[in-house]
Amino acid sequence: MTKAIMIQGAGSNVGKSMIVAGIARALTRRGLKVAPFKPQNMSNNAAVTSDGGEIGRAQALQARACYLAPHTDMNPVLLKPESDVGAQVVVQGKRFATMKARDYGKQKSTLMPHVLESFYRLAASVDLIVIEGAGSPAEINLRAGDIANMGFAEAANVPVVLVGDIDRGGVIAQLVGTHAVLPDNDRGLIKAFTVNKFRGDVSLFDQGLDEIVNRTGWRSLGVLPWFADAWRLPAEDVMDISSSEGGDFKIVVPKLSRIANFDDLDPLSNEPGVTVQIVEAGQALPGDADLVLIPGSKSTIADLTYFRAQGWDIDLQAHIRRGGRVLGICGGYQMLGREIIDDAGIEGPPGRVAGLGHLNVTTHMTPHKQLSEVRATYTATGDEVLGYEIHIGRTEGPDCTRAWLHIAERTEGAASENLRIMGCYVHGLFASDAFRSAFLGKAAGNVGYESTVDSTLDALADHIETHMDLDALLELSGEIAG
Repeated sequence: MTKAIMIQGAGSNVGKSMIVAGIARALTRRGLKVAPFKPQNMSNNAAVTSDGGEIGRAQALQARACYLAPHTDMNPVLLKPESDVGAQVVVQGKRFATMKARDYGKQKSTLMPHVLESFYRLAASVDLIVIEGAGSPAEINLRAGDIANMGFAEAANVPVVLVGDIDRGGVIAQLVGTHAVLPDNDRGLIKAFTVNKFRGDVSLFDQGLDEIVNRTGWRSLGVLPWFADAWRLPAEDVMDISSSEGGDFKIVVPKLSRIANFDDLDPLSNEPGVTVQIVEAGQALPGDADLVLIPGSKSTIADLTYFRAQGWDIDLQAHIRRGGRVLGICGGYQMLGREIIDDAGIEGPPGRVAGLGHLNVTTHMTPHKQLSEVRATYTATGDEVLGYEIHIGRTEGPDCTRAWLHIAERTEGAASENLRIMGCYVHGLFASDAFRSAFLGKAAGNVGYESTVDSTLDALADHIETHMDLDALLELSGEIAG
């Protein structure tokens, strides 16, 4: 009989995704067949699945922790913000609708059958499902129609472990406060708690643990110390994007307002010969950059306006005059062209917008979304590149004759005559060690990125095994009856 346990947080960004990944790898190493599941995620950092859909990248990492290929059933509802008030809704890997937050709030309960269908289908092939909640169950104003936290736990009758974050302070209030505001039925679903991100002597919090146990009646599964190598794992949330100090080769990344699929940055941040500097709104692109990398965007035209509003278009021109290199990926590639044509109004009002003009290409926005895993060849060296495409739009023009990737029967990308300005639609390029080394030249070391991710997952599993009572967690897991 398949069992399940749900990891919820007493707030956002408490470390749920990482804890689920660590539990999954640890229990997989014990011989169990484990799968991750997140009913609803909100992220523009998506992964393409083997069944031709998309899910949150955190669930792809968790699948990797289980030695499984990512599948759309692992994250049946994905919300991809397109504006401050609306998001694209992806259901079981495919675009379902674009909705304002208020409209989605009214409709989300209708998605529960899809969520449960994916959950039970996933359960049929594994021993244990480790489920990740979203946000916090203490947001009781969102409880009606909930599919992300207690609404799902109740519908599937899954026991819950609540995670508190001691690093942000007030962890006793986080956990005891959650207990206080939850209705009786939801409170009864929580069987245990754990405290995450502790720095220092854990024994100093013994009295704190006792207070939480006494005030909630929940079982303690332990205190997890700060995991120092967390930065080596792909970031899920835009809040987790940060600069990294490395070597003399400086890559500058303007932080777009709708930045998407920023996992392109993770292998670069792991390179000891490379410094990655994230440039926030209101800051200038520094003049000592070797490479300006314009990342993907969920809303290219809006982010192009945002790019200009920061004065980054002027900074980029200066960088190019100094002989600097530029790489645009996906939305960044589209921005570098002459024009973006959106006659169908896919990203807003129909119209045409002038691009930055550094590549002689034009992008036509089309409703079809390209979702595919990619095996390509870097034409300059013949090195293999593994990545993925996840975009709308078709880009064409004279600079595409200098395409620098070859995929099956077609070429991909564009480059300026001097090859210092390049763009393409393929994400995940830099995870391929040979390509990264060739592209960065002397700045690259011999770091194996994929092996680094796996060794970090193993170290995280060791960390979880040492500090969390996994035997108790397995004991608390509930049988799936559906």
